[in-house]
This record gives sequence, structure tokens and C-alpha cells, in this order.
Amino acid sequence: MCLPKRPCDLLHTMGHFISHNFPPAPTWSPDKIPDLTGQVIIVTGSNTGIGKYVAEQLLRRNAKVYIAARSQEKSEIAIQELKEKTGKEAVFLKLDLNDLATIRHTVDEFLKKETQLHVLINNAGISSPPMDQLTAQGFDKQFGVNTLGPFHFTKLLLPILTSTAQTTATKQVRVVNVASYAQYFFPKVDFNTLKDGPARRRLARLQLYGQSKSGNILFSSELAERYGSQGVISISLHPGSIRTELSREAPKFIVMLLNWAILYPVEFGGIGPLYAATAPEGSEYNGKYLTAWARYDPDGPHKNLRDPQLAKELWAYMEEQVKDY
Repeated sequence: MCLPKRPCDLLHTMGHFISHNFPPAPTWSPDKIPDLTGQVIIVTGSNTGIGKYVAEQLLRRNAKVYIAARSQEKSEIAIQELKEKTGKEAVFLKLDLNDLATIRHTVDEFLKKETQLHVLINNAGISSPPMDQLTAQGFDKQFGVNTLGPFHFTKLLLPILTSTAQTTATKQVRVVNVASYAQYFFPKVDFNTLKDGPARRRLARLQLYGQSKSGNILFSSELAERYGSQGVISISLHPGSIRTELSREAPKFIVMLLNWAILYPVEFGGIGPLYAATAPEGSEYNGKYLTAWARYDPDGPHKNLRDPQLAKELWAYMEEQVKDY
């Protein structure tokens, strides 16, 4: 985030940060989720944190939920815990967003089991890993796991998503992209930093995280533009400032301080994804951005991320990167 140059700018920036990260009490809650019998839903990164809570609430409403994550061991533990809580059993789907070459196999495995997909929640993500860590294909790890991997996964699922839309009463399916307020730390895409090199090394890890979240928003809006006419409702959102494992790379003292002082429980973080995925009125927000506690932000994300040309450029770039996978 750029530092304000004048006192009035500083006050505006502080007010904006507070309103988006410490909002009033939620006006929507998971008990408003309608019955989801017959719906098939994938939640990535749902063996822990926000994703696990989201999966729990979807199971309680009778959805068939796929836990898409890299670790089968951790996912099976989560599935057992969710079954004890809800009486319903989620299904493990191995997904490694760090390696583009594996994602098509994940989709093929899913398509062997299902002929419909009503909701895809791209929730999985990482934050601030060591700078030397790259993806299997040499991309900045945060961009690869948070942006490029979910793009490839979503694109491969588009045929089943669009065909499912034609069979539903509403003629719609949902794709929910969990972004972050961190978009404001780097509200653009510097294509020179998406793979390793001097330009990438000049950025802080938090800036690279912000760029990956900016990418989520740009992808989400372009997805709505390209596939909205085929029934795909694409929504991006900031889930709020939440206690999750996302900050596991940060110093433990800092994490403990943040958890105690300013971060909210995961139940709050689940409000936005659940609302975007299930609320009937969510269809009004195709291509839009929601902020904490599922509140519509009329100003949208950062103004740079409302540029349709940048969204198209990022889509084209990512399409080129995944074409051989």
C-alpha cells in the first residue's frame, strides 16, 4: 500500500483499513443457507481454517462436499472431524496447486465421480513463504499457488460448470474466489515478477502476496465477463482479518500478538464465502467484489483492479502458461 502524502490522505487510508477489517457485526449468518440437497461443491484448502468451516456448514445443509487439498493425511483427519460434527462425510480430492502438471489429473479424477458441479470455492492459499521457494514450474510460489493454480483448476472445470448451469432451475453455478484486503499492498500485476529474477527479488514477500490476491480479483471479474452468459456467477471477496494457518511463516510472537489483538475467529471468515456460494441474491454480484462479512463494496476493489484491460492481459498470460498442462 502506498503511504499517504498528506494528513487527510492518512486519515482516509486508516478509515478505509478499519472499515474493511473491523466492520460492524455481520447481518448474514450461515443459518440462512438454504437446503443444498443434490448440490456438488468443491472447496479448495478445506482441510483447515476458513475452508474447513465452510465445508462444515455446507455439509450441514446436505451438500456433497469435496475437500480439495494436497495432504491426504490431514484431509482424512478433517473429514473424520467433520463427520463427527455433522453426521455427513466429505470426499477427499487430491489437489496440488504448486504443480500445474498434476491439476488435470485432479480434474479427471473428479469427473470420474461426478457429472455435475454447482459451486467451486477457490479458498486455498499461502502467504509469505521464503523468497527462495518457487512452484514446480518456477513461478513465484504465492502467484503460482494463489492465482495461477486456481486459474488452471477453474478453467479445466468450466465444461462441467457450464453444463451444470443448464440443468439448474436458476440456470446458474457459482465460482467463489477468496482474495484479500492485501490487494492494496500491491494493486497491480508486474509480469516481470511472476517468475524469479531481479524484479521479483526487489519486492517484499507481502507485496508478492498482495499481487497474488490482486490476481484473484482480476481473474474473477474476467471469468464473469467471459462466462456469465453461460450461467457462471463469479464473485471475489475479502474474508476479513481471520486467525488461520495462513500466517504460519510469520514469527510466532507476531502471530500470537495478531491473534490476540486484532484477528477474528474462522467463523467470521466463513461468512463471505458461504454467502457468495449459497445466498440466492448472490447472483446479483457476478463479477463483483465483497468485503468482510459478505458486505458489498460499491467502490469495488482498488481502482487499478477495475481495469478490464489488465484483467484480459492477466487472463491471456495465465492461459499461455497453462496451455501445455
